[in-house]
Amino acid sequence: MSKVVAIDGPAGAGKSTVAKLLAARCGFTYVNTGSLYRAIAWAAAKSGVDVKELKEEFLSALDLDYVDGVLLVNGVDPGSELRTVSCAAGASFVATLPFVRKFLLPVQRNAAEKGWIVMEGRDIGSVIFPDAAYKFFVTASVEERARRRMAQNVNESLSFEEIKAAIAARDHQDSHRAEAPLCQAADAVLVDTSALSIEQVVEQLHDYIVQNPREC
Repeated sequence: MSKVVAIDGPAGAGKSTVAKLLAARCGFTYVNTGSLYRAIAWAAAKSGVDVKELKEEFLSALDLDYVDGVLLVNGVDPGSELRTVSCAAGASFVATLPFVRKFLLPVQRNAAEKGWIVMEGRDIGSVIFPDAAYKFFVTASVEERARRRMAQNVNESLSFEEIKAAIAARDHQDSHRAEAPLCQAADAVLVDTSALSIEQVVEQLHDYIVQNPREC
């Protein structure tokens, strides 16, 4: 059993914020794996490379590193650019590429070698850490996720319906991809955040961990 709290779920469900706050409350290290795929899509766009034409050679010159909790891409912090709808769409496609997942697998697994971590993504409990001590599947309705996306400062001028359609399209692509599709692990706890505040979700997950101690 790995010292991992795996939080999976679709885009916009609040995984990143919940995972970050839960890690702080538990005294664990927070790792956002979704940002890794976004970072590759972002780097490709900055280099003028269409993600659909991405080759394995491109990754050989790519350095992804977390410094004080900030993901740096070849020493640069992309910041809020990783949260744009276009970057998210690119990340969704990048995540379907077997050579990309192979490239990132050791990066993700090595994060758990120094102690307890909270790792969030789409296949953490099902593929990356199937032996994770705790597994949660955090989700919310498409409408609620679209509202949350609109409330974020992502430098986009899309309408609510356009954002909603983009989220629904990404859900379909993520859950139907051949390589490690988005799915709820059989032993994961389902948490619907549609009608819950961030604080309530964190409290729910924290209480579960406290009430169900694991020996690792």
